[in-house]
Amino acid sequence: MKILFIGKKNDLLVEMAIKHTIQLFGEENVKIVLSSKDDQMPSELFDWQGDYLFSYLAQWIIPQEILNNAKISCINWHPGTPDYPGIGCTNFAMYNEEKIFGITCHKMLSKVDSGEIIEVLRFNILEKDTVFSITQKCYLKIIESYIKTIELISTNQKLNVSKEVWNRKPYTRKDLHSLCRLTIDLNKEEIEKRIKATTFIHPWAYIELYDRKFYLK
Repeated sequence: MKILFIGKKNDLLVEMAIKHTIQLFGEENVKIVLSSKDDQMPSELFDWQGDYLFSYLAQWIIPQEILNNAKISCINWHPGTPDYPGIGCTNFAMYNEEKIFGITCHKMLSKVDSGEIIEVLRFNILEKDTVFSITQKCYLKIIESYIKTIELISTNQKLNVSKEVWNRKPYTRKDLHSLCRLTIDLNKEEIEKRIKATTFIHPWAYIELYDRKFYLK
């Protein structure tokens, strides 16, 4: 089988996933492309032809032209449940005070987080959890799902199809920016809620005055 693995740069669990992929399919059969948010999509992706495309925390939206080059399937691991497609899923889950969260393994379409769902793995959100700790729990569930899924593929076993479906349209970067924005009409409780939901390692929340953005330190 010929595999295209598109993953996130500088991530230890991504490196673990790559090693496992090579062990199962052979180094000569696995093409690896790593991405960061500011990287442009390399033209070599459009030339690849193979059987499976695996998107593991890829920083790009993969266009249909590339998805079409996988003869069997394209699979993505999304750090959010079907209630939270798109960007900022962990932030919105924290804002909505969810008690349970998780990740979604699904087949890919050109529209973000809309393909047929293979499986959903969930975990509890604790009172002490932060956006950062919830994200790390997602990453652990993603590597668990990834290893299980590609081992099934490597032995030509049929993948399950979940009965779960995406429950809303994907959150956008504009939605996330709106959540980060603080305004003087918000009460103290809402401001604290937004700060908590938009702090990863550093706060993303900001207030805007005279076309200038002032971020929390």
